[in-house]
Amino acid sequence: MAVPLRCLRAHLRRLTLVTLGACAGHTVLHAQALPPAPSPRALSAIRQADLERDLFAMASPAMRGREGGSLDELRASIWVAEQYAKIGLVPMGEDGTWFQWFNIVRTRVSTTASSAMLDTKALALFTDIIPLNVVPVEAMGVVRWLADPNDTTTDVRGKIVATALVVPPAASVRTTSYPTRVRYADAAIQATLRTLSRRGAAAIVLVASAPVDSAFAAVAVQRVRGAYDVDRATPRGFGQSDRVAPPPSAGSGPPPAFLVRASQLVPMQRSPILTLSVRLERFETPSVNVIGGLRGTDPRLRDEYVLYSSHQDANGVRALEANGDSVLAGADDNGSVSVAEFAAARAFVAQRPRRSLLFVHHGAEERGLLGSRYHSAHPVVPIGQIVAVLNGDMIGRNHPDTAALLGVQPPHRSSSTLVQYALAANAKTGKFVIDTLWDRPTHPEGWYFRSDHVPYARLNVPSLMYTTNLHGDYHTASDTPERIDYPKLLRMAQWMFLTGWYVANADQRPPLDAGFKLER
Repeated sequence: MAVPLRCLRAHLRRLTLVTLGACAGHTVLHAQALPPAPSPRALSAIRQADLERDLFAMASPAMRGREGGSLDELRASIWVAEQYAKIGLVPMGEDGTWFQWFNIVRTRVSTTASSAMLDTKALALFTDIIPLNVVPVEAMGVVRWLADPNDTTTDVRGKIVATALVVPPAASVRTTSYPTRVRYADAAIQATLRTLSRRGAAAIVLVASAPVDSAFAAVAVQRVRGAYDVDRATPRGFGQSDRVAPPPSAGSGPPPAFLVRASQLVPMQRSPILTLSVRLERFETPSVNVIGGLRGTDPRLRDEYVLYSSHQDANGVRALEANGDSVLAGADDNGSVSVAEFAAARAFVAQRPRRSLLFVHHGAEERGLLGSRYHSAHPVVPIGQIVAVLNGDMIGRNHPDTAALLGVQPPHRSSSTLVQYALAANAKTGKFVIDTLWDRPTHPEGWYFRSDHVPYARLNVPSLMYTTNLHGDYHTASDTPERIDYPKLLRMAQWMFLTGWYVANADQRPPLDAGFKLER
């Protein structure tokens, strides 16, 4: 007999809370152990109408996708600062402003200094031929055609080889991130390169299949952007340097690889002479963190801070998609959390807590967590005074009664007490069934490591990530304000606010769990 949905939800909710409580090593905090509840005036400051109005503005076509390192991101950052000012926060950036500036270090293939020639015909970079990795190349030779890239009997060392793309395993085509045709193209490219990259070729040319050829322009738009980094920042991973690595040199790393259009199949089979001259350019472009603050009321505690985290950037203007749009507006990613952060700020302004608050919109998150890596290394208040980071990434989609809280189970859990506050807040606000799968280190998406709480967690600041998980519109032009579930977003905003309220008013800061190390 089918179980009624309301009964199933109730059972899952009880099971989830018991499981997470056991993971934390403690039972969930009892109501009497929590700080006093916020006033009705504070809670009523979180309004669905505000969330909807703000999100339609932030993810509007006029913002052009807010790409990190672009004028569009800077325009959006000014808009964010204006919202902070209207809400009543105070600027906490550099020199009394709302802004903390940093430079993105960008390395890309130079389209003006590079060239490719097939016999006597010039191939236009990113139109006829796409460099698949950002490495310099100087190579010329007769193309050696491989009818089967899996045939290891042919010696390709020192040669320019060409082959057709293989059909990727279905399981390797990711179910999220960018349009389906781009995900298929990436999987096909990686599957083919795996068979060739360790065989010593001077260069590898992949001929697009029909499905990949249909995505050629979209793949080119991605690859032309190159690689991004930020100097003197919290490292990307455990044990890595805080400095930007020098530009790659010829012959370092895997062999250079290229994608050409399907129309080049027959010419490549005729053993043409291919001449490749790929040169790199490196430059810096500005990005910015937008930071507002609210002073706490308790003289003993107000030099400690609860940090609310979002990012204002999205993915800009890309190739035209099936829906006829080219702007990746980023309504859920991460406009949803941005407007929830505004809502939490309004609630705290209505009733100030004992500890102080920082509201940070991190720049260039989509380019590799650059803003959070920079601010965590150069915080506007001492890092030891940040008692918790409440970060969100995509909180407005999927089933109305489910959400995920990342950082609740080892090895990601940094503070059992912070987890308990979040669970208690959920029980009083959103009442979501919490999906614990996405927080597991074995989850194929590695979702925990892909948002702005990570640099802080690496520095042993107790941190959580709120999310309603990925969906088919992620990183596409279909991630628009019209698709957001605003009643759900309201509950998520209330949940994030109340968690921070508990932390900001507790007698003691959330302690770091003994032995916590964020590494794999």
